[in-house]
Amino acid sequence: MECEFPTVNSNMDEIKEIFESVKTIAVLGLSPDESKASHRVAKYLQEAGYKIVPVYPKGDEILGEKVYRSLAEIPFTVDMVDIFRKPTVFDAIADACIERGDVKVFWGQVGLVNNEAAQKAKDAGMKVVQNQCAMVDHRNLF
Repeated sequence: MECEFPTVNSNMDEIKEIFESVKTIAVLGLSPDESKASHRVAKYLQEAGYKIVPVYPKGDEILGEKVYRSLAEIPFTVDMVDIFRKPTVFDAIADACIERGDVKVFWGQVGLVNNEAAQKAKDAGMKVVQNQCAMVDHRNLF
């Protein structure tokens, strides 16, 4: 698989604003396995005061929160999606965010870039971050 360079991305000032404004973060691909990056990042964000919403295909609870099978199933406002899924599904994730109408931030973790999906999210009014770790950026800013 060829790695894309992120051409659609927020700068650190915008990322600081993101962390100051969001409250609820849906973590797509949040693994129950504590050794996985998705688990460590979500746990860090939860401990930093954010409401974490696990989106994962199996299990009932991760990090003490109810697990949803899709973004569409979440019955309350989601401010940000933090994506730990292959870039090939980013397009469908962008569509799901647009359909919800409440997602303000589309965040692809380190190594995850899909500029076409990112542009679609940006065009729909979302802030976009790609190829960056939410935990690392939060730690560096706060």
